[in-house]
Amino acid sequence: MTGGERTAEVAGLVLAGGRSSRMGQDKALLALAGRPLIEHVLDRLAPQVGCVAVSWNGEAAMLAHLGLPLLQDAAPDRPGPLAGVLAGLDWAAGQGADWLASVPVDTPFVPRDLVARLVAAAVLGGGPVLAASDSGLHPTAALWPVRLREDLRRALAQGQRRVAGWALDQGAVTVQFEGADPFVNLNTPEDLADAEALLRGDRG
Repeated sequence: MTGGERTAEVAGLVLAGGRSSRMGQDKALLALAGRPLIEHVLDRLAPQVGCVAVSWNGEAAMLAHLGLPLLQDAAPDRPGPLAGVLAGLDWAAGQGADWLASVPVDTPFVPRDLVARLVAAAVLGGGPVLAASDSGLHPTAALWPVRLREDLRRALAQGQRRVAGWALDQGAVTVQFEGADPFVNLNTPEDLADAEALLRGDRG
């Protein structure tokens, strides 16, 4: 597998199933530059993958306009992003994909070459690949082998909740993204205002 082009063997997933408690409403539908936040993320992720879905535990009608598969958590009680990743892996398996690239819905500046760079690292390691930047590790911006879905199902049943912990247990490697942090996430109204300012500055 080579990086740099859209490839059918990599499926994409936007993780939008969280509770968004600090923002006070579902982040996916937050207006950023006049459009829902999830649309900004999809604009960046969708061209990089063969197909894309959304991890979403809200009312399906709220995201019906996207025309995309909406995946409920594959574990009860909304135990966190790993449950969304598992739902994505199950869906990706049904699409015939070998890999799943995930990004969180609150990262509107996710790199346009994210998947290509993660795929290039996966050729060397064969396990999960996690993005990192100067601000640290970003374990939900990652590439997951579909073959690990039963391992993840067992880990969730045993109480595993830490994305980075489970990924590193599977031999994950990391890819460092330099420069202005492309994984800055929006947790508060102030973060949203900062993102508006960055967009007005035409961040790439």
